[in-house]
Amino acid sequence: MTNSKEALWTDIHPEAIPAIAEKKLTKQYYGLGTTITLTTFGATTESDLDAANDLIARFEDLLTVNRPESEVMEVNHAAGHRAVQVSNGVYALIKRAVEISRLHLGFNTAIGPLVKLWKIGFDGAQLPTQAQIDERLAIVDPANIELNDKDQTVFLKKEGMEIDLGGIAKGYIADRIKDLWAARGINSGMIDLGGNLLLIGAQPVHPDGRWRVGVQAPKDRRGQAVAIVKTQPCSIVTSGIYERHLDINGKSYHHILDSKTGYPRSNNLASVTVFSKYSIDGEIHTTELFFAGEPVKNWGLDDPDLYGAVFVTKDNKIMLSGIDQKDVTVIAPGFEIV
Repeated sequence: MTNSKEALWTDIHPEAIPAIAEKKLTKQYYGLGTTITLTTFGATTESDLDAANDLIARFEDLLTVNRPESEVMEVNHAAGHRAVQVSNGVYALIKRAVEISRLHLGFNTAIGPLVKLWKIGFDGAQLPTQAQIDERLAIVDPANIELNDKDQTVFLKKEGMEIDLGGIAKGYIADRIKDLWAARGINSGMIDLGGNLLLIGAQPVHPDGRWRVGVQAPKDRRGQAVAIVKTQPCSIVTSGIYERHLDINGKSYHHILDSKTGYPRSNNLASVTVFSKYSIDGEIHTTELFFAGEPVKNWGLDDPDLYGAVFVTKDNKIMLSGIDQKDVTVIAPGFEIV
């Protein structure tokens, strides 16, 4: 399972480390198509990290569309023929995905046929013909997904339809890891699902308890930041055009596809990073804001769980929404806040 939300980092420095930070436990795993880094602070054990990784593996088995078999793939295989009953958690996630998709703000869980046509970021990536795109556009309407709350069934009404939860799965899984750790009494740590971050508790190093998060520089290698943001414990998710792309015939095509046109969404943004309480909300809103192409008036004002967003443009401008400029330090030459 891969995801378009990528490329962030946090800093943990050894200087003046309080007692809780001295008990730092970090372990790396591979899953969801990426390197996963789990970190806890305080009196924790390796089994706490392993339990989180087991949870990741379990959800990947249920949600992936990159293997022939999963609960989601069972729904996809039955498209146009029958409804499929899924487990409670999978049904709840699909229902949330469908509800968001029907708002037509960018995220579309029915976009699977287009993703598998382009294959950007996978072997066999290609520039499709217009006829191929038009064929897929006819089967990516979320209105053709039928949900039955009583039986917890999902029915894709047209043959060839495919649900793809890659745009929100990492966020959902990160939130579930936080729940797991809370049940184990862990209240300080970092969940890094390949650049999709969820920060738990006060930062144990800095006296102010705030985390320092690097926002990825769009054209540089992973880990090179354009700016550093001071933030409370939260989720940080980015939608960017630089992680996965197809270069062909002198043109670059990124992987954030527009289900209205069948092509990558075209605007002046290189990335959008959303800071939120819940990681699944960050997933949803990074896509919404990327499609908007610029800060949205009154975005987040009626939702206290949305903390702010950072926009980086292709021409090296940084725009802020809901984030105080004094909490942002630009560190990459040639970039400026506007």
